[in-house]
Amino acid sequence: MSIAVGDRIPDIPVMTTVGGNPTHVRTADVLGTGKVVLFAVPGAFTPTCSDYHLPSFVIRHDDLAAKGVETVACISVNDPFVMSAWGDSQNVGDSVLMLADGNGEFAAAVGLEMDGSGLGLGTRSRRYAMVIEDGVVTALQVEPGGGLTVSAADAILEIL
Repeated sequence: MSIAVGDRIPDIPVMTTVGGNPTHVRTADVLGTGKVVLFAVPGAFTPTCSDYHLPSFVIRHDDLAAKGVETVACISVNDPFVMSAWGDSQNVGDSVLMLADGNGEFAAAVGLEMDGSGLGLGTRSRRYAMVIEDGVVTALQVEPGGGLTVSAADAILEIL
């Protein structure tokens, strides 16, 4: 069963990069205060994720901030080095917090893991975006298929 509106986000260890160094953080600490938009991608450097999903949040960062969003975060079942390199290649800067869910623990805890083993990808995360206010999910947009229709920045702006 997946996480739903009204649920508290799980407190799971993930990683980010601070000053070029991989750093352990907890989701409750980085996503649990203020208004947060968290979006998940099946993998860093993949076509839809790199061409549209992540860039949409970088481009619309100021519009999201104008709607009261304090943190925009991207999470993927990748390691922190990959997430950092992907953020650098996408010129993310400080606009998006890049989170590495290397073991897929967060994806499993929110019930939004995806079995990509048929494609040689192993366990991944489904593509989604959620709005979290003080640790509670207030909106959840899970992509129904392989495209990008409900979880890009423009779709999130429409529901804020």
